Amino acid sequence: MSKAAGGSSDFDSPWKEALEHYFPQFLQLLMPEMYREIDWQRPHEFLDKELQQVVRDTEAGRRHADKLVKVYTLDGSETWVLIHVEVQGRADRHFNARMYRYYYRLQDKYPQRRIASLAILTDQGRHHALGRHEQGLWQTHLSFSFPVVDLQQVGNDRRALENSTNPFAVVVMAQLEAHRTKGDAGARLVTKFALMKRLYQHGFTRAEVLELLRLIDWMLELPPALEEQLEIQMARFEEEVQMAYVTSFERIAEKRGMQQGAQSGRVALLLKQLTLKFGELPGDIEARVTEAEVDELDRWAESVLTAGSLNDIFD
Repeated sequence: MSKAAGGSSDFDSPWKEALEHYFPQFLQLLMPEMYREIDWQRPHEFLDKELQQVVRDTEAGRRHADKLVKVYTLDGSETWVLIHVEVQGRADRHFNARMYRYYYRLQDKYPQRRIASLAILTDQGRHHALGRHEQGLWQTHLSFSFPVVDLQQVGNDRRALENSTNPFAVVVMAQLEAHRTKGDAGARLVTKFALMKRLYQHGFTRAEVLELLRLIDWMLELPPALEEQLEIQMARFEEEVQMAYVTSFERIAEKRGMQQGAQSGRVALLLKQLTLKFGELPGDIEARVTEAEVDELDRWAESVLTAGSLNDIFD
């Protein structure tokens, strides 16, 4: 479960879900040239298994939202698009090298595939040096470049985002506001209410409204007292516009069910992974897993593959 406003938020999970749900709209908004060269009459496919086989983060504590997507260009060629979203903190000095490493690992394992890389940066920072990795020795030289989308720059044209009918514009605004209001729950309440109201004003379908409400809830989580205040405000607004796609009580139940379901599913999966690798688990380890939050469960699950013992994971 993600932390309340002011703490560290689990942004990578909603980004992964948003990319899966709105991949064409994501490219249309942020990479229109790439969007125009893809044949959207042919279905795209997420290659999670292929990505997991070649990409292993060696930097402890790093959290990324990565997606590998198979698309077809208008000339009929199959292309794999590797998307990296830097969702926590600012891009570090190893960012360019890491993008190259991801690229060459995929190219090495799948030499017949065309691969395009794309980086999305969500936080503020000095990004002018990003997008190119170079290395050389004597007369050997390597140069690797890739497009970088800085959401802070996209957010400079706030009016365009607010007027856009592209649902992914809502995701971008929610992410920008999550960074802007970090540590200020009152400001987050105001901006979250404004974003939710905007969903009713752009003619989105009921299904889109429900999905975007869920993503906004996830990215702009509030302390319980302010969350209740927001639900009261939304109930009044829905009555005024007579567009109650989902009642406030149903939305609360859906959100809590989603969070609890995600947590219980992770617990069951991690316990199974640990038991298969290490045998019967000590009671204290099982209790820690059962009581852990989603971000801890994800971190432990990532460590199972390389851990030699339970101590490597839980110490």
